[in-house]
Amino acid sequence: MSKFVRLGKKAPEGWDIVLDTLEMFENRMKDAVNESHEGKRKHETKWPIHRINYERTRYVYEMHYTKKEISRELLDFCIREKVVDGNLMAKWKKPGYEFLCSVAAINKGSTNFGTTSVCRVPLRMRSGKIGPSTETGCISCASCDKGAPIWWNSTLDEKSSGGGKRAAEEEVDEELERRAAALRGDFGGAKKARTDGLD
Repeated sequence: MSKFVRLGKKAPEGWDIVLDTLEMFENRMKDAVNESHEGKRKHETKWPIHRINYERTRYVYEMHYTKKEISRELLDFCIREKVVDGNLMAKWKKPGYEFLCSVAAINKGSTNFGTTSVCRVPLRMRSGKIGPSTETGCISCASCDKGAPIWWNSTLDEKSSGGGKRAAEEEVDEELERRAAALRGDFGGAKKARTDGLD
């Protein structure tokens, strides 16, 4: 018996809208948990679980906040019954965390140096080989990279042109570059003025 059948008896109005999709995520989660761990490193076995948790929580989040197809009462019910990750959803409301892959990525207690996960660093600021976070399997969930997490099993096309940077972000980068150039020009001009006065 599915846990959603039991929840359906006390669920608020609109439960039938999300039920089929939530059951699909529940089946995927069961498959991920029961999947063979042979040949995988310890952390790799949890990667699909983090991704499914993200997708399920994001689905309910967008059904309420973006599409406005479910009520606040149903959203609160899903959080209270632990159908979705309420802590992750709360982080998405904060600037810079809009596409956070997992709360584990910002848990400073689980890293050797008391920092957040490498997936929180924008791709353009990294050097060397770029790989997934050992904890979550996320390559990048920095809000400026794609507009959604880039996972270990994302296709190369998702990571490159269409997914790596959106046009709006490139415009922002150009604006930042223009402002930085203006600042460099101002400082250069001020320095020249100081040296001209010494001559």
